[in-house]
Amino acid sequence: MNRRTTLPVVTAEPGPTEWGEPSYGVGPWADEHDAAPDDPRYDPELLAAGDRRNVVDRYRYWSRAAIVADLDARRHPFHVAIENFAHDANIGTVVRTANAFAAAAVHIVGRRRWNRRGAMVTDRYQHVHHHPDLAALAEYARAGGLTVVAVDNVPGSVPLETVRLPRASLLLFGQEGPGVSDAARAVAGLTVSIAQFGSTRSINAGVAAGIAMHTWVRQHADLDAAW
Repeated sequence: MNRRTTLPVVTAEPGPTEWGEPSYGVGPWADEHDAAPDDPRYDPELLAAGDRRNVVDRYRYWSRAAIVADLDARRHPFHVAIENFAHDANIGTVVRTANAFAAAAVHIVGRRRWNRRGAMVTDRYQHVHHHPDLAALAEYARAGGLTVVAVDNVPGSVPLETVRLPRASLLLFGQEGPGVSDAARAVAGLTVSIAQFGSTRSINAGVAAGIAMHTWVRQHADLDAAW
């Protein structure tokens, strides 16, 4: 089963889903197929009740552990970090986008608690680590052979559109408003900026993260492996 497979959509009223819409997903396996599979990756409860999670068709009816294991076998070697000193609401969006691009991990720097609403439950499948401060993040990067790449439109930054990102990158983003802190830029081996042409001083942190991650994907990923 893959993402291009067209699966029936249940239109009954099965109750709330991750999207808040009862019609999302597929119904019980018995309603769609002849015999239940004996593949251990499939979750018996999902087979019986249906699968209305926010996952691609490839993972329909799979258990959470099976999905994570499959993703672990194909994650990309880039990491993403975001500073969290004011409960930035964009962190959930960053996590969701990191999951979509199969990032190795997301790192939250600063406050441990973050708003998970924007993640749309993708944090269940994405490795998320916490670091109390930037020094701890820098040590993690050093130990893992990662180049910290700060993303912010500041003097001295290199245009993201013209730079070749290191394959083993840790893309670091600041919180909405102030952007990447001075301390973050100090631990970065490279600072890149995103070209803008309008009147706003900066773009949304979640959007910036998506642009930077997609740039890494365009430069390094095997696009034939995309769903």
